[in-house]
Amino acid sequence: MATETTGHAEAGHAAEGGLAFHPMDQFIVKPLFGDGAVHWYTPTNVTLWMAITVLVIGAILILGTRSRAVIPNRSQSIAELAYGFIYKMVEDIAGKDGVKYFPYIMSLFMFIVVANFLGLIPTAFTTTSHIAVTAVLALAVFISVTVIGFVKNGSAFLGLFWVSSAPLALRPVLAIIEVISYFVRPVSHSIRLAGNVMAGHAVIKVFAGFAAIAAIAPLSVLAVTALYGLEVLVAFIQAYVFTILTCVYLKDALHPSH
Repeated sequence: MATETTGHAEAGHAAEGGLAFHPMDQFIVKPLFGDGAVHWYTPTNVTLWMAITVLVIGAILILGTRSRAVIPNRSQSIAELAYGFIYKMVEDIAGKDGVKYFPYIMSLFMFIVVANFLGLIPTAFTTTSHIAVTAVLALAVFISVTVIGFVKNGSAFLGLFWVSSAPLALRPVLAIIEVISYFVRPVSHSIRLAGNVMAGHAVIKVFAGFAAIAAIAPLSVLAVTALYGLEVLVAFIQAYVFTILTCVYLKDALHPSH
């Protein structure tokens, strides 16, 4: 018992005297009111920042463009650039048939990119760092394009899994591989976004923790600054990648034949 007590005391002393920071604490989901358990209906920090994301998008796309000025202000310029960028992406990848789904894809891009950028604000919560959020987005895309594929093409949509250009003996094997890869899409789609966002924020927190050590504090500050700049780029790139993959999946649904 004495040995155990001494061990706890030494551990406590080490924790007090050493550098203690927890880079994953920033991803903890907490209730907005009180300290009770989190249920599906509990308002949390995730709920708050998702609501802020929607409000910011509304401010950019609705309030920022209401004047429809010939010489646009900053908000109108951002809205017009985003609109043109995503519209061109959908048209180039999914074709003219895919343009009718542009509003949905535009909404996806705006939600992800705004949530990513809001997460870079100090003390903010990054909703896209949670697989629960990105999985819902990815599953919505997966279910939507699958339904579109069958509605538009009927049983011909199954041609997506049949590689007619391959030798006949290999086609059944390739069909199994294609089916597996198709159902893995929402997994990779969601993990890619959440994993990259979470990893970047965690690394920044680690280097920020090293700033407490005076000897390496200047290097730590420089590292955090560089990583923060990189995360700004990653915030846009990950939204872009998620959106462009959605366009590719939509293209497969509209034109399934190999």
